[in-house]
Amino acid sequence: MTDWRAIDAAIAKATGTRFEAETRARAGGGSISAAYRLSGAGEGYFVKLNRADRAEMFAAEAAGLTELGQAVGLRVPQPITHGVAGEQAFIALEHIELQRATPAAFARLGEALADMHGIVAARYGWDRDNTIGTSPQANAPHPEWREFWRENRLAAMLDALAPTHPELAREGDALLAVLDRLLAGHTPEASLVHGDLWGGNVAMDANATPVIFDPAVYYGDRETDLAMTELFGGFPPVFFEAYWGAWPMTAGYRHLRRPLYQLYHLLNHARLFGGHYVNESRRLMRALCAEA
Repeated sequence: MTDWRAIDAAIAKATGTRFEAETRARAGGGSISAAYRLSGAGEGYFVKLNRADRAEMFAAEAAGLTELGQAVGLRVPQPITHGVAGEQAFIALEHIELQRATPAAFARLGEALADMHGIVAARYGWDRDNTIGTSPQANAPHPEWREFWRENRLAAMLDALAPTHPELAREGDALLAVLDRLLAGHTPEASLVHGDLWGGNVAMDANATPVIFDPAVYYGDRETDLAMTELFGGFPPVFFEAYWGAWPMTAGYRHLRRPLYQLYHLLNHARLFGGHYVNESRRLMRALCAEA
């Protein structure tokens, strides 16, 4: 049973104003967490619930949203509070009435994302680990992009898959052996990236301002965000025209780095869902090895 009184009290403490929800309505929040819209005294909040042992996942989400809040030209839900109430972890965010993004909003998103990628750090990674879906995502900082992508992304995911999918691990070892060649000469800035920028994590608000949410934040190659936007579709041509117009594409993205960066997300889907994602990951690893 959800301890709503404790969640109301946590919101009141965080905002400094008395809050007691008058209505609690289920909301769409994806397949990972239960989601609700809380309303009372003219205020509204978006609350996600999960198992108590996933409290750190919500803490990292709150930190990631705060990090993305540096961006201009787009909107990010403001985290209000998070913690554990009874047997459940929770996170409360400002409630935004989301709408399906229009082509004009996607064009604004493209420009704003390029601007956000101009926020850079000294090293690749972040000051805390987080999750990609429910999978742990290691963000220990590295001074070299190739090593960060090798150790914190591909090797970490392949190691997690090895007990159930040894064939992926074997083909992954072959890919890791040629990774230096695939990324030779590529030294991108450590840009602030959303980390999980698929179409389900993009919308717009009532003012047609683009909104991004549910991040897996770190500092890395900006092209990782672009690769994810192209993996599952949902982003219209005006988005890419606006982005590449603001920050032009560099050589090697299309045929080398895009599939290499998409592989991480395919491996994560293989880890979470199995099925055809396993075969698709294997196919992509073989193709990348052939390119090297």
